[in-house]
Amino acid sequence: MRTLVESLKRLYAKGKVTKEKLLTMVQEGTITEAEYNYITGEVYNG
Repeated sequence: MRTLVESLKRLYAKGKVTKEKLLTMVQEGTITEAEYNYITGEVYNG
Protein backbone atom coordinates (compact mmCIF):
# COMPACT_ATOMS: atom_id res chain seq x y z
CA MET A 1 0.00 0.00 0.00
CA ARG A 2 0.99 3.58 -0.51
CA THR A 3 2.52 5.51 2.37
CA LEU A 4 -0.47 7.88 2.41
CA VAL A 5 -2.88 4.99 2.86
CA GLU A 6 -0.85 3.43 5.67
CA SER A 7 -0.72 6.79 7.44
CA LEU A 8 -4.46 7.27 7.04
CA LYS A 9 -5.08 3.79 8.41
CA ARG A 10 -3.08 4.58 11.56
CA LEU A 11 -4.81 7.94 11.98
CA TYR A 12 -8.23 6.34 11.47
CA ALA A 13 -7.45 3.71 14.11
CA LYS A 14 -6.54 6.49 16.55
CA GLY A 15 -9.72 8.44 15.76
CA LYS A 16 -7.86 11.34 14.17
CA VAL A 17 -9.47 10.83 10.72
CA THR A 18 -13.21 10.31 10.30
CA LYS A 19 -15.09 8.13 7.82
CA GLU A 20 -16.61 11.30 6.41
CA LYS A 21 -13.14 12.66 5.62
CA LEU A 22 -12.18 9.38 3.97
CA LEU A 23 -15.40 9.42 1.92
CA THR A 24 -14.51 12.91 0.74
CA MET A 25 -11.02 11.73 -0.19
CA VAL A 26 -12.52 8.95 -2.34
CA GLN A 27 -14.86 11.41 -4.07
CA GLU A 28 -11.93 13.76 -4.75
CA GLY A 29 -9.83 10.90 -6.11
CA THR A 30 -7.18 11.10 -3.41
CA ILE A 31 -7.73 7.48 -2.41
CA THR A 32 -9.50 4.63 -4.20
CA GLU A 33 -12.54 2.68 -3.04
CA ALA A 34 -10.28 -0.31 -2.39
CA GLU A 35 -8.01 1.85 -0.22
CA TYR A 36 -11.05 3.11 1.70
CA ASN A 37 -12.05 -0.52 2.31
CA TYR A 38 -8.52 -1.31 3.51
CA ILE A 39 -8.42 1.67 5.89
CA THR A 40 -11.87 1.27 7.43
CA GLY A 41 -12.41 -2.46 7.06
CA GLU A 42 -15.81 -1.67 5.56
CA VAL A 43 -17.14 -1.75 2.02
CA TYR A 44 -17.36 1.63 0.30
CA ASN A 45 -21.00 2.62 -0.23
CA GLY A 46 -20.35 6.00 -1.88
